[in-house]
Amino acid sequence: MQLFLILIHFSAVQLPEDLITSVLVFSVKKPPTLTNVPTSFTAFFHEDINLTCEATGNPTPSFRWEKDGKNFELNTTGSGTIKAIKEEPLESYAGHYRCYASNTLGTAVTQTVKVIVEPQPSVNQQSKLDMKVYEGQSIILTCNPPESSIPPTIYWMHHINQSDRVMTGLDGNLYFANVLETDGKAQYLCTAQYTKAMTVLLDTFVQLKVLQSNDVIHGKKPQLLSPTGSHTLVQTLRGQNVTLECIPKGLPTPKVEWQKINDHLSDLRAELKKHNRWLYFESITEDDDGEYRCRASNTHGHTTHTFTVTVQAAPYWLKVPQDLMYTPGETVRLDCLAKGNPEPIITWSINGQRLENVDDDPRRTVTSSALILRDVEVTDTAVYQCEATNKHGSILLNIKLLVVELPPEILSSDGVVYKVFENGDIQMHCESFGSPRPHIKWERDDKVSLIPDPRVSLLTNGTIELENVTHIDSGVYFCSVKQTNISITANLEVFNRTVILTGPKDVHVVRGSAALLHCLFYKDSRLHDYKVEWRRNGHKLLESSRDDKYTVFDNNTLEVANVQSDDTANYSCEVHTKPLGSVSATGSITAVDPPSSLSLSDIEDHSVTLSWIPGPSHNSPITVEPQTVKGKHKWQKKKVVPGDFNHLQLILQPFCIFRFRVIAVNAIGRSDPSEPTEYQKTEPAAPSENPTGVRSNSTDPGTLIVTWDKMENRLHNGPNFQYKVYWREAQEENRSWNYDFVKSPPFQINNTGTYTPFEIKVQAVNSVGEGLSPEPQIGHSGEDKPEEAPTGVSCVVTKSTVRVTWNEAQRVRGQLLGYKVPVITTTLPTKQDRMGHQKLREDDRWVVEVHGTNTSKELTDLRLFSQYELWVTAFNKKGESPPSKLQTFNTPEGVPGPPGSLRFESPTNTSLTLYWTPPLEINGKLVGYMVQYQQEVKSHNRLLRMQEIKDPNKNDITLKDLDPSSYYIFKVMARTAAGDGPPITERGATMLEGAPPSNITIVSSNTSFNLSWVPGERERNHGFHIHYIRKSVGGQWEESEVVNSSQGFYSMTGLQTGTQYHLKIVYGNDTHWQHEISTKGPEMLGGSVTQGWLIGLISAVILLILILLILCLVKRSRGGKYAGTTTHMICDGDEKRSDSQRSLCDDSKVGSDDSLAEYGDSVDIQFNEDGSFIGQYSGRGPVPHGHDGSSPASPDSVPPPPMAPSISDTGHIGT
Repeated sequence: MQLFLILIHFSAVQLPEDLITSVLVFSVKKPPTLTNVPTSFTAFFHEDINLTCEATGNPTPSFRWEKDGKNFELNTTGSGTIKAIKEEPLESYAGHYRCYASNTLGTAVTQTVKVIVEPQPSVNQQSKLDMKVYEGQSIILTCNPPESSIPPTIYWMHHINQSDRVMTGLDGNLYFANVLETDGKAQYLCTAQYTKAMTVLLDTFVQLKVLQSNDVIHGKKPQLLSPTGSHTLVQTLRGQNVTLECIPKGLPTPKVEWQKINDHLSDLRAELKKHNRWLYFESITEDDDGEYRCRASNTHGHTTHTFTVTVQAAPYWLKVPQDLMYTPGETVRLDCLAKGNPEPIITWSINGQRLENVDDDPRRTVTSSALILRDVEVTDTAVYQCEATNKHGSILLNIKLLVVELPPEILSSDGVVYKVFENGDIQMHCESFGSPRPHIKWERDDKVSLIPDPRVSLLTNGTIELENVTHIDSGVYFCSVKQTNISITANLEVFNRTVILTGPKDVHVVRGSAALLHCLFYKDSRLHDYKVEWRRNGHKLLESSRDDKYTVFDNNTLEVANVQSDDTANYSCEVHTKPLGSVSATGSITAVDPPSSLSLSDIEDHSVTLSWIPGPSHNSPITVEPQTVKGKHKWQKKKVVPGDFNHLQLILQPFCIFRFRVIAVNAIGRSDPSEPTEYQKTEPAAPSENPTGVRSNSTDPGTLIVTWDKMENRLHNGPNFQYKVYWREAQEENRSWNYDFVKSPPFQINNTGTYTPFEIKVQAVNSVGEGLSPEPQIGHSGEDKPEEAPTGVSCVVTKSTVRVTWNEAQRVRGQLLGYKVPVITTTLPTKQDRMGHQKLREDDRWVVEVHGTNTSKELTDLRLFSQYELWVTAFNKKGESPPSKLQTFNTPEGVPGPPGSLRFESPTNTSLTLYWTPPLEINGKLVGYMVQYQQEVKSHNRLLRMQEIKDPNKNDITLKDLDPSSYYIFKVMARTAAGDGPPITERGATMLEGAPPSNITIVSSNTSFNLSWVPGERERNHGFHIHYIRKSVGGQWEESEVVNSSQGFYSMTGLQTGTQYHLKIVYGNDTHWQHEISTKGPEMLGGSVTQGWLIGLISAVILLILILLILCLVKRSRGGKYAGTTTHMICDGDEKRSDSQRSLCDDSKVGSDDSLAEYGDSVDIQFNEDGSFIGQYSGRGPVPHGHDGSSPASPDSVPPPPMAPSISDTGHIGT
């Protein structure tokens, strides 16, 4: 729970600093403010009694104390601090104390503190013990000093350094995980230091004798010396320091690991101490709540212990308010913002008196966490106390409420002139003071308020801010206090902005010549107070005589005479216009000369000294660039030195040829290079470096592949360069190294086992010698699939979620990458078809991967009322382990989904029949349906009606006694044992009695009428006949088939062309609708016209047939031109292209008469009976039996393709 302690005010008064020394400040009375408060403590001597209580206020506060709820007489004056009187017994000061500081405006109260009185700790007789223990066993040396409210610090004095084998526990005892023979050569002394009592006690003296034992070689499984049992409950408070302790015994000495259950310890604020025996929480919080497990293990086994940490909290404040003054008539709200566990109880006091003991006030309202006082008066000035309490303690806060009345006053000066550049921003001040706070208004000289202007902002202190000022804003402004005659004026002047039109540039000059830097600017003519300053690298230049270095002309141009190297700098021109500010522009002067006289000296095998005469490089760095003859002959930067250097010693690479030059560089650019030196050759040497990136890159079991980053040729340092590869098993450190030589990586070693760790290193060697001894790296031989399946697989199902856990994989035979959890959904019924019959879904299969060493996984969004199977495999780079035992689980039944569909039929105008289909997702066994319906009314909803259907196979219901004039909202919900599912919702109404249509539109054609109408929205279907008669002589009434009013359209066919008809609809015994209309066209065509039309049609058909016959003959003549072996040319893409696509053989021609001889020998292609290609191109074969070279093509042969391939497109023929 959170409780709020905030002062919410509407116009709290703050005194301005300008009035701090005025009479007003001294006349304001202030309630007491506690400046020094007491705290709880334990006293061993009279001097320890010191209960401080100091406060300030006007008038000066007086003090009183309560001890154990009764008044306690003070023995001091002018102070509230209590000190002990030596004549009185020390025990008389024990108890609970509270201090009250009071003046005429109120009383401040301290929190209750506790004083504990104890005698000085002492020991009657020191314990002396002789203890015997066998080597390898565990032992605990106990230390039991006198108890105290302030626990002592315990030390053991002995010659053994504390370690994971021997350590002091939280209880002060000395724990041995296992005893060594050397532990019996010392004496052990326990001392307890009571710092507050200024006492050190010698408690226990132990003489330990260690006996030899043959059990040492067997070892011992870990067990816990502290704590005992398997579980410990730790209850603590927020902010305290908490230590969880696990001290094991065993041989060899066990190691301890910690884990927060269902979390990662690395994410916590806890710290491991005392060789991982302690898990330490500094200032514990509620986030540290949970379960922790320590695990002690050695080569003989392991043991565990769990701790349940419960963190509660004493009350504490989340926010503390500031004390402010208020004016009469305001509403003040005091909220207590406190937090604790359990939730604190809030109590209120006024001037130290509980609120229930103070007279009721109708203006005062108290809620569970707030105190509200409306329409405050001066007499409401007081000190309010808010106290938050729970079972762990209490906290108290004093809140001073000061209600004052002060007359308004404007503190800013009158008649101030404000100046600003155009388009700038300006603030005009009108600081005020008063209680209640004065309301300030600003006006122009035309009495127009400034607040509506969007450029104007009125600050809380009365200052007005005007943005993007223009010349129109110039003038007089008035600031006044509303409802008073107090006011001041402000004058605003707007000037044109100063602009530098031509500023100094970056110039390069020859040494000894002069440089000119210009500064041409514009300013407002009304600004008479201005000046121009020149600066060099930020420092002001003093103008000298005409013949000296710097001269500023009347047009403000700067001349720098006789430019030398030290004149290289940045120069800036600044134009100052008081009091509006300044503008500036910056340029530079640069002179650079190259170094000269480069020479070599002190030439040795692998070093050389360069000397040169520096040019005027203006203290810029010098770049030295050597060139090596080996390689690409490019100049390379070798070293950068300060500009005042004239020599440099260089260490050179062995087995290379160099030459050198020097270049001067500064921020502006580079000088020309010096003349290069002669070539210098260095002697070969042993490699100075070894290859980097040494690692294993093994892929197959039984093979170790060592690889590394190949060294550059320039690092070979001599001829006959190669690599010396070392290897040995990592567990055999005393074993000699195996090695071999190789020219380049990688290097393979066989018969190395599966994922066996090896120490590997690679050394560079050449004909001169070997490089430095390299540091070994750890590599592994090739991995193999994990050998064992994971064990301990279990499933815990919660609704549509299952949590799968398993034991850590064993015999992984490689680096464990994680686990795979294949999941299969078995065929439990989950859906229904449209006829309502349940059908089985196909099995769903998916695999969940769990990366890393996690041994649990939560699977979510499973289908309800389904059966699942899963297993777990471990995997590494080579593959997966065998699967674990199959696990089967069922998800529980759930509510179904909405019905698949919902439709209506209206048998009468007061009834509706609802038809629905079963839900697509049943999620269980369907037990029925719930039907809800409600009349739709705009003003309010009518009573909801419900119909329960207990037969799950029933999919319809008839609802009677419905209002024909209203619409209804219908909902149908499916139901299982788990409850009702979501509804399917439709809006509907009953159908009214129907009638034939009366508003009919007719479209006439040659032999038919198309009739259309709009059916009534809620009218029931009505069947009717359309009666019609031809208006010519001899016509008789005829009627159409039955037409439904709901279909909205009907076509009357079989009518005569150009004939007038009379149409009508009879409803009951009356004519409901009638209309006269004619079909289109002449009544009848003459016989000659009809015959001519028929002759033309027959002629067109005959012409089309002749054209088709001609095309067939042409195609047949083209297909039989070539005699002998039939050759089929296949062009890629022709088989799949459509008639509208261009062939990929762009140069092909349809029906080409060209000979195929240009393609070489004829080719023979065979096809299946369906025409598919089954052979390949071959040389010319024999002529088939029964056909000679001049005979026509066989009628059984496959006709050639329509397009012959181009040699330019196909390249060649054949496969």
